[in-house]
Amino acid sequence: MEIDAARMLLASRWAALATLNDDGPAASMVAYVPEPDLSSVLLFLSGLAEHTRDLLAEPRVSLVISEADSGSGDPQTLARFTVRGIAEKIERNAPDFDDAWLRYLERFPDAAPRLALADFSLFRVTVVEGRYIGGFAQAGTIPFGRLAAAASEL
Repeated sequence: MEIDAARMLLASRWAALATLNDDGPAASMVAYVPEPDLSSVLLFLSGLAEHTRDLLAEPRVSLVISEADSGSGDPQTLARFTVRGIAEKIERNAPDFDDAWLRYLERFPDAAPRLALADFSLFRVTVVEGRYIGGFAQAGTIPFGRLAAAASEL
């Protein structure tokens, strides 16, 4: 289960980001880049977006990644992985900003021009745990340590 979850997190680029605000939970789709050890994922977000304001006020977030739906068969059998974590803005003058930004650009080179826009910021979501569902009646919670161990095997 951990290997499948790690593969899914490493292979995907697009996830639903769930945040909290005064009106309750909200979700939106975002691009993400996993750190190699899966300790965190990187997001590059506009300050104009509601989800960015949400996570600045309440840093607990979830990312949900799903196997693609072909439009046939039972969608309950699709694999999916929910990552729970804590989001933190990486300031542009932080020592780790350049490395994180280069990692983001490796996966999304078209994002480069947006760095010049003052309202875009890079965030790191530190993984706390994940919940993997490999299909109907195949589910389990994965603490970060087990996910990191699986990433090192890949």
